Formats: sequence, structure tokens, C-alpha cells
Amino acid sequence: MTLKGKKIGFGITGSFCTVMEILEPLKTLKELGADIYPIVSENVFKHSSRFHDKDSFLGKIYEITDKNAISTIAEAEFFGPDNPLDIMIIAPATGSTIAKLANGISDGAVPMATKATLRNNKPVLLALFSNDALGANGVNIAKLYNTKNIFFVPFGQDNPTKKPTSMTADLSLLEKSLICALEGKQIQPAIITHNK
Repeated sequence: MTLKGKKIGFGITGSFCTVMEILEPLKTLKELGADIYPIVSENVFKHSSRFHDKDSFLGKIYEITDKNAISTIAEAEFFGPDNPLDIMIIAPATGSTIAKLANGISDGAVPMATKATLRNNKPVLLALFSNDALGANGVNIAKLYNTKNIFFVPFGQDNPTKKPTSMTADLSLLEKSLICALEGKQIQPAIITHNK
């Protein structure tokens, strides 16, 4: 399979315990020939955490994609009708990001690029990582699941005992999910059991 010529927006939002896991799928997409445009939330751009150093992380993104990460609304407006993406991926897609998308809020680079992609009638693929997926955010996830051109990487409860409302995507299925989304299909099953 090749993604040669495919223009992919890759949004990364602030699930800091997950961001380092995103580098491997990013490399895979690049190796498959994708032209990747990295887009990061303000929190990812400005803050380090106990899980990562922001400057090192942004440097690794540049090494993989040959592009500096887009981090502002003004930069994200580049993906308008004259310069559309073939698909927008958000991985990790936090609960906050999910809530913004479900309610039409475009207050940062990632939601702005996503809004532009949907306006251009192109697919959006979400890799959910949310501690309140079965809590306050459940309604937003259901709303997006039923929204045209929005697709999900399969997700499930990652720690039902200690975090009963938390759900996370299986990043090993991102590539297959991407192919399905480009064909206008939701990969199935969408809800999975994590083997943890």
C-alpha cells in the first residue's frame, strides 16, 4: 500500500502521556509516501511534561515530516479551499478536542484545520484518548460518530477498574483506519476490548 501524493494533516493535542507514542505511526505514514503537515495544539507547542520535553518532541516531528509544526489559527487557515488536505488525523484526540469539534469551536490550530477539512468535504480521523469518554464526553463522541466525514480509530476502555470512564484508541490500527476513512468508511469494529 502507498500513500504517495496524499496530503495528510496530522493534529496532535495535549494527552501528554500519549504524545511520544504518536511518533511511530507518524514515521509509518511518512515511509508510505504521505506528505504530512504536523499541526499541534497550543499546549503541545508550549509545554513540556513529565512524559516528554516539548523542544525534543517538536524536533522529532520535524525530523520525520521535514516540516515545522503548525501551531496557530493563522497558520492553520492555510488549509482552505485552495489548499485542501486529503485527510485530517487527530492523534491523540483529547476529550477537550472532541468537545470542541462536537460543538463547532475553532479556537486553535488543530480544530481550525479540522474545520477546514470538513468544509472541503474531506475525511477526518480521530484517535480518541479521553479520561471522560464514558462520562461528560460520551455525548460528544456519539455526536461526532454520527457526523458525516468523521471516522474513529477503534477505541475501548484502557483501564476499567481504575479509570472506568476512560477510553483510548488502538494506534496499531491507525493505518488501516486511515485507508478506510479515505474510502469514506468507518473501520469495524469501532469499539474494541484492549488486551491490557
